Amino acid sequence: MGKKGKREKKGKGAEKTAAKMEKKVSRRAKKEEEDLEALIAEFQSLDAKKTQVIETSCPPPSPRLNGSLSAHPERDELILFGGEYFNGQKTYLYNDLYIYNIRKNSWSKVEIPNPPPRRCAHQAAVVPTAGGQLWVFGGEFASPNGEQFYHYKDLWVLHLATKTWEQIKASGGPSGRSGHRMVACKRQLIIFGGFHESARDYIYYNDVYAFNLDSFTWSKLAPSGIGPAPRSGCQMATNSEGGIIIYGGYSKQRVKKDVDKGTLHTDMFLLKAEGAGKEEDKWAWSRLNPSGVKPTPRSGFSTAPCPSNRSLLFGGVQDEEEEESVEGDFFNDIYVYDIGKNRWFPAQLKGPKSEKKKRRRGRKPEAEGAEDEEMEKQHPQGPVEIVKEVVAEDGTVMTIKQVISGPAEEKERSESEEEAEDGALGQLVEPCPRSNAMLAVKHGLLYVYGGMFEVGDRQFTLSDLYSIDLHKMEEWKVLVEMDPKAQEWLEESESDEEDDDAEGAEGGEEESSEEESEDEGEEQHPSVQPDEQHSDYLSRTEHYWVKLARANMGPDAKEKKVVKVAHAMAKTFYEDSV
Repeated sequence: MGKKGKREKKGKGAEKTAAKMEKKVSRRAKKEEEDLEALIAEFQSLDAKKTQVIETSCPPPSPRLNGSLSAHPERDELILFGGEYFNGQKTYLYNDLYIYNIRKNSWSKVEIPNPPPRRCAHQAAVVPTAGGQLWVFGGEFASPNGEQFYHYKDLWVLHLATKTWEQIKASGGPSGRSGHRMVACKRQLIIFGGFHESARDYIYYNDVYAFNLDSFTWSKLAPSGIGPAPRSGCQMATNSEGGIIIYGGYSKQRVKKDVDKGTLHTDMFLLKAEGAGKEEDKWAWSRLNPSGVKPTPRSGFSTAPCPSNRSLLFGGVQDEEEEESVEGDFFNDIYVYDIGKNRWFPAQLKGPKSEKKKRRRGRKPEAEGAEDEEMEKQHPQGPVEIVKEVVAEDGTVMTIKQVISGPAEEKERSESEEEAEDGALGQLVEPCPRSNAMLAVKHGLLYVYGGMFEVGDRQFTLSDLYSIDLHKMEEWKVLVEMDPKAQEWLEESESDEEDDDAEGAEGGEEESSEEESEDEGEEQHPSVQPDEQHSDYLSRTEHYWVKLARANMGPDAKEKKVVKVAHAMAKTFYEDSV
């Protein structure tokens, strides 16, 4: 009784603290939001001048992140709404609506009277009702200097058949927030989490709301059991029984004055209705312990449902918070969660079939063709030991020894075969590592649009568009190209330091996709198997290289630095072996 009573009191105390914090945030935010309401009203007055629907063909949308990309339920189209862009001095918010025609690979801009105000970090969900509806909730508006925020709590629906926006006014909904997640599930919109931020305070949420798509009413769920801690930017998916799955996310808390500590969540939960999924049903949280290879900790990842009762996660960033700066490792990998089997696994690119037939000796697709030819033609005649220095990102220098045995029995290839192979290899592309991209899946194809990455103090916002067939997983296709280096940046540049950072970013694209799962190692340097991709080799031998790096760097070295050095050593050995 005593322990239970203490737990209950502790829980009530935490609720009171959260309630006080929310009131404190609300008071300070109210003053800021009153200032921003005037700016929002000015933008809305411009939108009010639109009296008819105008749809025009246009170039691809401008660079942005934190918008929404949704698949049309009936047509071969993707719908892009909102988002933000920062050029180093000014923040831009959008409420424009773009339609991407999948078959024609073309964009059109649709101007509709009375749209939602400009926003980013909102959520959108599509339902097939009446020719298709796009529901939008929440998000934020930022002042041009990016220091003040207005968090929306409004709900909108875009009727796709008639191309009309409608604001749904219903009481009892969630408070203003951004970074929340929303899914459509059995004639309901389910909203979880998010955060509200003012200039000095912030609060993260773990509440759950349901909006009934038939009665147009809100209800706040009160699930039993222990649920996720407050967070934003998590993965939210539905299962075939109407349950809700939550994975990961980000939150921060104040550890002392002007010092915040961020948390990358990696836990997983199931929210299940104990009934037929009706509004009056009781809901319950339970903890999930999936098998397989979970994604590495990260924030800013993007998610989408995919075929065969699965949900995928793409990209993101893992920030390394130092005392005076924050540096991030960006990702461009895909992890898939099999909902039925409760299992994670990293999605591996198989490469096009025509290329498979030509790569018989384990050549690396990303490698430079000329270097590979030289290595194949100039095999040493006997065992030779090669000593090579590896410099990790933090400047740590490691020495790696490689023993190359005698040449394998190989035939010289004709020049035409070499050219054909080099052509096939040269076509392999992939999205650069990024966070806060927009994803959509249509007909089993994943589409990735925009997002951002950072190099030093500079932010690169993207407007490229890629697709990949999730059934075949052979290769990425570039639908819209972009050169991030040509992007405007108005902040004063630190030329020398930024140039160094830029070079590091170009080399880092390959490395960020290399951080795969750990597996068994061997006592000698593990050899590269025929036709083995670099990511597969690293996945198979990472444990060995980490152990080797640890032995060289000593027990006091930080784990992150050890892993970086281990990956650099494995990469060097792999490239010298193929």
